[in-house]
Amino acid sequence: MQLHIFEERYKQMIGICLEERRLFGVVLIRQGSEARGPLAEPHTIGCSAQIIHVQRLSQGRLNIVSMGQGRFRIHSINRETYPYLVGKVENLPLRNPNPEIVDRLAHELRPRVVNFFRTLVKAGNGDFDLQQLPEDSISLAYIAAALLQGPPAQKQQILAIDQAEILLASLHSAFQEENALLKAVLNEVNNLQSGGFSRN
Repeated sequence: MQLHIFEERYKQMIGICLEERRLFGVVLIRQGSEARGPLAEPHTIGCSAQIIHVQRLSQGRLNIVSMGQGRFRIHSINRETYPYLVGKVENLPLRNPNPEIVDRLAHELRPRVVNFFRTLVKAGNGDFDLQQLPEDSISLAYIAAALLQGPPAQKQQILAIDQAEILLASLHSAFQEENALLKAVLNEVNNLQSGGFSRN
């Protein structure tokens, strides 16, 4: 995730993360706004993030690249001590009580993810090395979830799933819809480029 840090409160927060090599939390806003206003009300499940690249700009602004590390659940929030939200959280690893089923579901999901990448390449959206897709079932599930182009509320629902088997089953149906939509959009673009007319 790429972030542009410009507000004083977040420059302070990211400064502490860089100085002390700490993670920060990324949580979807439930109510309120992200910037220039009162602190928002977040959802209770988010993802910790590690800063992996920093570009320092004028006036203390920063461009950062961060990588997700793991899920957490917020138990309480401190709105008083700092100008940004600080929470008491617990790590929330994905449960995997049925690894054989999870591996089978991941094996079935893989071609749908590969198909998604290939369709993107046909649309001219970059070049992807499909050999880089992880073999590990849980890692593949996380990559697939990150690729989804749905609205934030849909991604939040997926993030909140606490069992690997249910996550992969949800990704199956989501990618079936995603691939169908992507192909329809690509076909429409091709029709327009070739001089055809849209039915709409």
